[in-house]
Amino acid sequence: MHIKQIAETTLIRLEAGEEVLASLRAWAERENVGFAALQAIGALQRAVLAHFDPASRAYTHIPVEQQTEVVSLVGNVSWGPDGAPVVHAHALLSRANGSAVGGHLVEGIVSPTLEVVLHTLPERVERQEDAATGLRLWKVTR
Repeated sequence: MHIKQIAETTLIRLEAGEEVLASLRAWAERENVGFAALQAIGALQRAVLAHFDPASRAYTHIPVEQQTEVVSLVGNVSWGPDGAPVVHAHALLSRANGSAVGGHLVEGIVSPTLEVVLHTLPERVERQEDAATGLRLWKVTR
């Protein structure tokens, strides 16, 4: 992981073999980031995406066992009820034949690189369990 800070924006270049979510969680923990909005492009050698079914309140995993281009990776970094950073990201991946698959990013192994742009805010945003959905949503007030 290579990092460059420019004002309130952090640029991170992940390298081959690094796992996206673990790398970003480690960065957030080390830097004690309050909140970050993220976007990224690059490529993954394999990934696991997921789709949330509101009826069952469960995720269905979608394994992607091939090299893909990261057409778009967007999301945010906040904090869970256990005090650990939470990276919530959705990815759109393109296969060699041009077909695409997208969903909630569960795991992504970088190859050869992933370029991540994070816009950070100092105030911590936390997540809490939402009884209606079963999801851990932002704890925000109006």
